[in-house]
Amino acid sequence: MTSVADDGPFNDYGHFVPSSKRSTLVFLVRHGQTPTTGVELYGRKPGVFLSEVGSEQAQRVGERISQIRKGAFSAIYASPLERTKQTAQAISREVDLRVRHDKGLLELDVGDWTGRKLSELRKLKAWTSVQKYPSGFRFPGGESFLEMQTRMAATVERLVAKHAGKGLILVSHADPIRALIAHAMGTHLDLFQRTVVSPCSVTAILYTTNGPVVLSVNNTGGLNDLAPA
Repeated sequence: MTSVADDGPFNDYGHFVPSSKRSTLVFLVRHGQTPTTGVELYGRKPGVFLSEVGSEQAQRVGERISQIRKGAFSAIYASPLERTKQTAQAISREVDLRVRHDKGLLELDVGDWTGRKLSELRKLKAWTSVQKYPSGFRFPGGESFLEMQTRMAATVERLVAKHAGKGLILVSHADPIRALIAHAMGTHLDLFQRTVVSPCSVTAILYTTNGPVVLSVNNTGGLNDLAPA
């Protein structure tokens, strides 16, 4: 049997393990803070950049990831929105990997609610469904939470298959990451809002042939314990 921390080509008995059967460590990073984080539901609104604080967060998370041994990660993918691309670029400078973009990592499409103030949205009757029954809610003119979760899970599974046995860094958004955590843990989508994913936090999931293993959620500290042996 291959150990959880083993990312090499041989198992504990010295037998060669094909890459398709090796575990793949995935670091999911939420983008850094923006000027309207916690104020506006910006969804996929263009032109939302990191604030000064967010840029500092992005640099720090890059430094934290770079402390893991060289070669632990083979690729960085980011959602193609400005705030995720900025965060990914800060990480790429520290780990010396080129950033690739993947639309599957995009933020939830909130449709007609894009750019609206959260203080206004909380007064709507539909807001209760967003919080209490997200699995049955679709944003007017946008995605449902279930579609977003399915998209995110399929994207990560595709990238894991492409980079089997190698580490991945995926820069995305709070709701897609939280929905993926619920999917990996077998938790109902209606409970996904109970998970906190802070700006530039790291969530680590190990994808194995027996299914995903959630190693850490909302990590804003040291990451060395999550490095492959």
